[in-house]
Amino acid sequence: MRYVSTRDNSKEYSFEDVFIKGLADDGGLYVPTSLKKFSPDELSELKNLNYNDLSTEIINQFSSDFISKDELSSLIKKSYSTFREKDVVKISNVGDLKLLELFHGPTLAFKDFALQLLGNLYEVQIAREGKALCVLGATSGDTGAAAISGLLGEKGVTVFILYPKGKVSPLQEMQMTCTGAENVFPIAIEGTFDDAQRTIKELFADLEFRASVDLSAVNSINLARILAQSVYYLYAWLKLPSEERESTTFVVPTGNFGNVFAGWLLTKMGINISEFRVATNQNDVLHRLFKSGEYSLGEVKPSLAPSMDIQVASNFERLLYYFLNGDALRVSDVMKKFREDGKYSFDHFDISGFSSVSASDKEIPSLIQSVMQEYDYLVDPHTACAFKDLDPKKKAIILATAHPAKFPAVYQHAGMEIPISSSLEALKSREPFFYEVPFDASSVRSFILEKISGK
Repeated sequence: MRYVSTRDNSKEYSFEDVFIKGLADDGGLYVPTSLKKFSPDELSELKNLNYNDLSTEIINQFSSDFISKDELSSLIKKSYSTFREKDVVKISNVGDLKLLELFHGPTLAFKDFALQLLGNLYEVQIAREGKALCVLGATSGDTGAAAISGLLGEKGVTVFILYPKGKVSPLQEMQMTCTGAENVFPIAIEGTFDDAQRTIKELFADLEFRASVDLSAVNSINLARILAQSVYYLYAWLKLPSEERESTTFVVPTGNFGNVFAGWLLTKMGINISEFRVATNQNDVLHRLFKSGEYSLGEVKPSLAPSMDIQVASNFERLLYYFLNGDALRVSDVMKKFREDGKYSFDHFDISGFSSVSASDKEIPSLIQSVMQEYDYLVDPHTACAFKDLDPKKKAIILATAHPAKFPAVYQHAGMEIPISSSLEALKSREPFFYEVPFDASSVRSFILEKISGK
């Protein structure tokens, strides 16, 4: 399998290039040059696999030039051995709906699926090359915790995570700042997730700096993350009765669009998923896009669903590449105009198979309460957004993206019993430690160089 940048598809790259670099040198995102289409017979065989073996079969399609299938299988088994659910994921029936529970990993969020595996892929790369890596990420809460968990104490890896100070839940912050690991540097910035993400992209655009510290990205701009997340969509789809597969909607809480794109990519591989319903909070850039065809910046408003407090959905660029039939020059032009004007209006933005919804902070507590009353099931505030205006006549799988215990203030606000997780409670006795750095690229660059040189 070979890969190209969404902004210049004249040069091809290996899987090693893709997962180590994360972001293309031209600022674009990597996409595969081609995708295998699974036949009905092949899908019948995949249906009988457990989650680890299914992951091996799918990811091997993309990574075989870097890692053997047997080695990948061992790596996946190791990556998911820390998950609390025996089958890695759990599908729960909630009335006529299904919930795909993705919060059974070590940090209680769906990000663990990709970042536990990515951490182990880094370990393989470092062992082969004998070169240290500097891993950089921005987070609105869950990515940082999951990345740190996946790379905690790894030899040869130094981790720098930027997060918006005071704009993630306290327990999310504790997951990042109470590790005590010497290779982890949580950086609190006076800004938003979008500020942190923009700073990171500027640093990746500095090719000299990037090469000097062997910089790698852990955000969902890294295609390896997308590939790992595609598996749980296929796993859930294959568990459906065959007569329901092509009529079932996946409802996905999302801010950066990576989780939706991971599922949508399967439709290019012969998987007939009828619809993806994008669920956002009050930071509704994606909802506005699918309603009006305008991709435009708005003010980031802190919300009860902080992991979706995002107004620049990076992975939309990958969808745009396919929407424009692989016209990389056009993608580059669109992204350039968006950077300059803060918006881009599509005259004919009509990608079939998508719908969207947005839930305000006023609505989230009542949505949580109504789900509890109707189904006796407690959802986190992000998953709650997915329940707004659901059509009861449609079959749906809702992605439950995080454990409710990560957001206790929401349930206190709603007058409900506060959910508890023993792993999160254990953090409360530890001393948090973080760094405060201005979020301009120059300051973050200097901080990284200082810490690396001092190791």
